[in-house]
Amino acid sequence: MTMTLIRTAIPDVLIFEPKVFGDERGFFFESFNGIEFEAATGLKRHFVQDNHSRSARNVLRGLHYQIRHPQGKLVRVVSGEVFDVAVDLRSSSPTFGQWVGEVLSAENKRQLWIPEGFAHGFLVLSDYAEFVYKTTDTWYPEHERSLLWSDAQIGIAWPIAGAPVLAAKDAAGRTLDEAERFA
Repeated sequence: MTMTLIRTAIPDVLIFEPKVFGDERGFFFESFNGIEFEAATGLKRHFVQDNHSRSARNVLRGLHYQIRHPQGKLVRVVSGEVFDVAVDLRSSSPTFGQWVGEVLSAENKRQLWIPEGFAHGFLVLSDYAEFVYKTTDTWYPEHERSLLWSDAQIGIAWPIAGAPVLAAKDAAGRTLDEAERFA
């Protein structure tokens, strides 16, 4: 096994910690292994798109989801550090409206699996961070939605003093009560 599976407070959101082989030359690790992913999750997922973003300190991206064509995401950081968050928007789930957050960094090389039916976002903790992720469906801007990052009902404990840097669509996100949800 080249990955260690770590469970979060929401059972469907999982952390994968790779086995890193390093010496004076540098390091090597498998960043994805489909057979191990399927064995760990019990899910057969076909990833169809890879995304890569670079953001400055205190940029908060999210909380995003697609109401049609929902995306599962396998996310990681290749430079810098972020606080990554998933919010359960599955109405029938016992963890509906709950969130989990994990620090992902180039140093810890952890990945977070966020299944379909969750809103996702992250806050950059370092001067800059490069964030890469695989998705199980392509981006459909007409189906993208934003959940309000600061919704008091959800109560995410973002590790920031002051206001984050937001895109207009994220500043105008909907609260949990207003948001479109999954079954």
